Amino acid sequence: MKTLISTSVRVAVAAAFVGMAAPAFAAGEGPHIERQQWTFSGPFGHYDKAQLQRGFKIYKEVCSSCHSLDQIAFRNLGEAGGLGYDDDQIKTLAAEYTVQDGPNDEGDMFERAAKPSDRFPAPFPNRKAAEASNGGAYPPDLSLIAKARAVERGFPWFVFDAFTQYQEQGPDYIHGLLTGYEEDVPEDVEIPDGKYYNPHFIAGPAIGMPPPLSDDLVDYPDGSPTTVDQYATDVSAFLMWAAEPKLEERKKIGFRVMIFLVVFASLLYFTKKKIWRNVAH
Repeated sequence: MKTLISTSVRVAVAAAFVGMAAPAFAAGEGPHIERQQWTFSGPFGHYDKAQLQRGFKIYKEVCSSCHSLDQIAFRNLGEAGGLGYDDDQIKTLAAEYTVQDGPNDEGDMFERAAKPSDRFPAPFPNRKAAEASNGGAYPPDLSLIAKARAVERGFPWFVFDAFTQYQEQGPDYIHGLLTGYEEDVPEDVEIPDGKYYNPHFIAGPAIGMPPPLSDDLVDYPDGSPTTVDQYATDVSAFLMWAAEPKLEERKKIGFRVMIFLVVFASLLYFTKKKIWRNVAH
C-alpha cells in the first residue's frame, strides 16, 4: 500500500513539474521583452503626471492618426490620479475635436465641437475604412492595450511576479515594440512586402505598422529628451493610465485593507487568548 501511495505521489509531482515546465517553454519561444522602471509599479506605485502629459502628447500627435481611444473621455484627463489638467484646459482641448451628434429636429446627423463629456473621436468612421487606409491591417483601439497585450513569463518567473506584485508586462511590451524595429533582417527570416521587421512583435516578427517614432519627432516643453526611447516610455505610461485610470486609488484602498486585516487578525487572536485562557484543553 505504501509503495502504491509513494508511486502515485511521484507521478503526481512529475506531472505537476511537466505542467509547469510547458508554459516556460512556450514563453521562451516568444519575444524577449526587457523590463522597464515604472513609477506606477509595486504596491505603492503612482503615476507621474508630467510623464502622462508627455505620453498623451505622443498619442495625440503621432498615434491618434491611426489608433482610436474609444473608452476615454476628455474629462477623464482631469480626474484624480490622471494627467492633472484643469477644467479650462480640458474644454480647450475638447474644442479642438469635432464629433458627430444628432439626430436634430429634421432627423439629420450633424457635427459639432467636442465637449469634455465626449469620448475621443476615432480616426476612421469604421473598420473597413481603417483597413483600407492601412494596407489591410486594422489598427487596434489603444484604450485597454496595456492590459490586453503582454508577453507572459513562464515558470518560475511568474511566481516571483506574483510575490512582487509586478503587473507591468503590458507597458513593457509596448515599449519593447515601439523601440524594437530593426533594419537588418536575419537571413532565415522572410518579411513580406509592405511589412516591417520587429522581433519584439508578439505575433511577429513581421508587423504591418511602420516605425511610428523617430528622434526629435515631437517637442517636449519641459526639456525632456526627444528620443525614441523616451517617447516610447512616455506613451507606454500614458496607455497604462488609459487602461487603468484608477490604479492609484486601487493601491491605496488595497493598502488600507491590508492594515485593517492585520489589526482585525490581531484583535481576534488576543480575544481568543482572553476567552480561552482559563479553559483546560
